[in-house]
Amino acid sequence: MPYPEIRPRRLRRTPALRRLVSETRLDPAELVVPMFVKEGLTEPRAIASLPGVLQHSRDSLRKAAVEAVQAGIGGIMLFGVPAERDPAGSGGIDPDGILNVAIRDVVSEVGDATVVMSDLCLDEFTSHGHCGLLTPDGEVDNDATLGAYAEMAVAQADAGVHVVGPSGMMDGQVGAVRRALDAAGHQDVAVLAYAVKYASAFFGPFRDAVESALEGDRRAYQQDPANLRESLREVALDVAEGADMVMVKPALPYLDVVSAVRDAVDVPVAAYQVSGEYAMVEAAAANGWIDRERVMLETLTSIRRAGAQIILTYWAVEAARLLRERY
Repeated sequence: MPYPEIRPRRLRRTPALRRLVSETRLDPAELVVPMFVKEGLTEPRAIASLPGVLQHSRDSLRKAAVEAVQAGIGGIMLFGVPAERDPAGSGGIDPDGILNVAIRDVVSEVGDATVVMSDLCLDEFTSHGHCGLLTPDGEVDNDATLGAYAEMAVAQADAGVHVVGPSGMMDGQVGAVRRALDAAGHQDVAVLAYAVKYASAFFGPFRDAVESALEGDRRAYQQDPANLRESLREVALDVAEGADMVMVKPALPYLDVVSAVRDAVDVPVAAYQVSGEYAMVEAAAANGWIDRERVMLETLTSIRRAGAQIILTYWAVEAARLLRERY
């Protein structure tokens, strides 16, 4: 029909109309907050490149976990920062290592009131900063690393974690983790596979948060940002190996990948709004260049619209509170 009979603006006229016809909705239960816990801290410590994000002490982590539950978010992803590192990343496997202790702390505090997840990777624990064990000539040894991941998965499951998140981009990591969990009697522990993880420049502030020892880069095992079809192959392999959920990381620069992955699989799809995405918005807002809260929710909505039903974001708790106020 010709103008003026068709007037799409009719459905945008009031807030109530806009809410009624909204095609994409964010729900706090779909948000997961990453949290860092540092060995030896007695008080939480600010992370300069991640305004508002903390390295927690064990006590402050417990309190933050309770706050996250009260906000109604879907889960917590835990990262450990050890006091000491070695070439094998043994602190990640040690039952008394900071990440495994933190898992026990959080699970004992909140139980099943939220989903407790843990990063399953060696990079925070190795003195060289890579995600796997190294060969004598300094290359990451894929197959030797799988054995370490299997041990790490069992240690995290023994600590009570609900979901493990293998993130090292080693070939076969999901299968190795799934077999190890099942053999140890942890059939109910789910696997959130970091199936699509790009060698991204957006990870910089995260490396400050975990005090990464990395020199060089991870391009030999993380994906080329130019590739999409490769991502679909990685996802298909992880699902075949037993992944219960798959994740794309980063999120905003790869919304096309999130959408393609959503169309390709029938398991839940997650996306990680990484540290650099968060820090850019916070920096622009601090300079008065953007409306911080509007941009926060707009970015999260765009990730949800692309097809991610689970979003890892440092804004999870704050965004959940804003959503409850508005809706």
